[in-house]
Amino acid sequence: MSADESKTASTTAPAAAAAAPAAVPTSNIFSMFGAKKEKKEDEEETKKEVKEEKKEESKEAKEDEGAEEEEAEVHFEPLVQLEKVEVKTNEEDEEVLYKVRAKLFKYFAESKEWKERGTGDVKFLKHKETGKVRILMRRDKTLKVCANHLISSDIELKPNVGSDRSWVYTVTADVSEGEPEAATLAIRFGSKENADKFKEQFESATK
Repeated sequence: MSADESKTASTTAPAAAAAAPAAVPTSNIFSMFGAKKEKKEDEEETKKEVKEEKKEESKEAKEDEGAEEEEAEVHFEPLVQLEKVEVKTNEEDEEVLYKVRAKLFKYFAESKEWKERGTGDVKFLKHKETGKVRILMRRDKTLKVCANHLISSDIELKPNVGSDRSWVYTVTADVSEGEPEAATLAIRFGSKENADKFKEQFESATK
């Protein structure tokens, strides 16, 4: 190659190199930026979905609370209507003269011991027609009768040894167990005043 040709070739090569087009960014670079954009959009979409789910859960919870309140207010009518039954105490024809709380004991000759009969209200009841007065005592809660006998002049109240708030007496026909039976009873009160008042009412009923 001549010197001129060599010079021409060396001059042409750089020009050709300069004329060559700039390198085009590869598709991988576009994918990278595109992936970041898509990832950001996905994160925002996920956050939006989570927010919507929480909002929906809160709404459902409020609806459930409202449903529970509505259920609590549900009223059911009974299938069977029960009629009120009037319970008779056999005291309907009697007037209460006096009432006081006390504790009752009964003496058992066989075992020679006193046994408690119950605690409750003692009533002096006067029959509206016959004028007879009886003592009626029911136990607390169960209301079972533990003393039920007429007051007569042959009954004597005797003070209980060692106590100023209790009395001992014997009746010939106590019907608290159903059948009339003789019984020795001791009745004790919460105070001496109540014991004295009981005796006063008792003696007044025998006149």
